[in-house]
Amino acid sequence: MTTALITGATAGIGAAFARRLASRGYHLVLAARDTERLWREATELHDRHGVEADVITADLATDDGIAAVEERLRDTAHPVDLVVNNAGFGNKGRYLEVGLADELAMLKVHCEAVLRLTSAATASMRERGRGGVINVASVAAFFPRGTYGASKAWVTQFTQGAAKDLAGQGVRLLALCPGFVRTEFHERAEMGTEDIPGWMWLDADKVVDTALRDLARGRSLCVPDPRYKTLLGASRLVPRALLARASSSTGRKYGPK
Repeated sequence: MTTALITGATAGIGAAFARRLASRGYHLVLAARDTERLWREATELHDRHGVEADVITADLATDDGIAAVEERLRDTAHPVDLVVNNAGFGNKGRYLEVGLADELAMLKVHCEAVLRLTSAATASMRERGRGGVINVASVAAFFPRGTYGASKAWVTQFTQGAAKDLAGQGVRLLALCPGFVRTEFHERAEMGTEDIPGWMWLDADKVVDTALRDLARGRSLCVPDPRYKTLLGASRLVPRALLARASSSTGRKYGPK
């Protein structure tokens, strides 16, 4: 039995991973905060694909929430073969406009939870000699843009470093860095999206397919679209100070309203 555990599984990229993996015959463990929504999704995936789908109600901004998912990952009697650390959120406002408690909650979800869950998963995966972890970051990781970008930069660097340390031991790690994806993310953060050009939007299902393909190829970094790869390549030619100003301006235009 091949099992995947997905955090932030009830919407957006997390839900897209759940659909795709269920269609491939993976049994699922779905983790999120909304119990009713989790069970609704689990039932639908079970009925459509005939897979087992368990749920864990967990708020990864809390120690108890992280610990609940850690406990499942350490269950050697029911091993998890693939982990997708997708849970995350954005705060409305620039640095110092956002309350410190909200900033710390973001760092707990984006950084501490990713570290602890990746560690819990890969420890047992290494013993079995197989397994994979996909940590969902963002192209924001490559631009100097506030706490969100900084947290995703940490996810990206951590994942690539861990991938090198575990190379040759049967465990693969991938940092997934998409751009704008049509999900609930911006709505939940009350961010305006009306002015974002159509070409910048990505489809969640295509993002997931690209990520799974790159993980299978042994890559540690996935920027899942040629348009964003070109954008990142061009950004390396721009002076850092100018890039910071452009990133800040873009954030005001496309970010919180």
